[in-house]
This record gives sequence, structure tokens and C-alpha cells, in this order.
Amino acid sequence: MKIIKGDLVLKENTTIDDDLKVEGNIRCEGGLWNIDAMNINAMNINAKNINAWNIDAMNINAKNIDAMNINAKNIDAMNINAKNINAWNINARNIKARDIDAMNINAMNIDARNINAMNIKARDISFYAVAIAYKSFKCKSWKARRDNYVIKCLDGEIEIKEELKYCDKCGSELK
Repeated sequence: MKIIKGDLVLKENTTIDDDLKVEGNIRCEGGLWNIDAMNINAMNINAKNINAWNIDAMNINAKNIDAMNINAKNIDAMNINAKNINAWNINARNIKARDIDAMNINAMNIDARNINAMNIKARDISFYAVAIAYKSFKCKSWKARRDNYVIKCLDGEIEIKEELKYCDKCGSELK
């Protein structure tokens, strides 16, 4: 495992053929750069593209994230492709994941096997068998890919809104 004391400052695209632990933040200087590592553990990650097997971070800000597992407090990304996402807040334009467990999801498009969230706000949602929100569930459309499925908002109704407008950069809903 490669351990960096303090911050890792990317000045070019970086590939590390090992696990990476950064005791501070991963940030870019002179532009947004790509980082590719086996497993990444850092307080905050700010990069153009992140490609890793596992990511464990407090905050992630990236254009594209491609990972097997993501564990983060906040994720702000253009596109997320992951097997499992566990996050407090997800703000993304497109999310493609096997399983999503989050407090809040704000996305343009979600394609997942299972979704478990406190609040879901999206344009189009595609899921395999289960999509559950605890407090609020707002979308333009949803589609289950299995005949026997569960879609539910425990503390409210699923709201189908025809004209949800989203920011092209971050995917957040425009009011």
C-alpha cells in the first residue's frame, strides 16, 4: 500500500499499481486530472476521472467515477458506474450501479439493481427488483426490469413529475 502523509496533489494523470491511502486530500493542480488505483482511501477526492476497485472517502468530486465499491459521505459527479454505492448524499447526472444505499439521491438518470434511500429525486429510474424511499420519491418515470418488483415510498407517495429540469453539469434539479 502506498501511503501519502498530507495531501496528494495531481499535476498530471496518475496511475498507481497498488492500494492508495492519502491521510489528507487528493486534489488537482493546473487542471482536472485522472487517478487510477486499486483501492483509494482519502478524506476528500477532487479529480476529473476516478478509476478504482474500492473508494473510501468523505467527499468525492469528479466528472466520472468507475469503481466496484464506493463508500462516501458526499458524492458529486457527472457519471457514476459502480457495483455498490453507500453514501450520505449523491448528486450526479447519471448513476449506473448494482446496489445504491444512500440518504439522499439527486440524479438525472438512475440504473440500478436495488435502491434504498431516504429521499430519491430523479428524472428516469430503472431498477431490477426493489426501489424504496423512506420520505420522498420524485421522478419523471420509473421502470422495473422484473415482473415481480417492489417500488414504494414509506412516508409518502411516489410523485411522477412530467417536467423535471436538471443542471447539465451536476444533475441537480432546477427550480
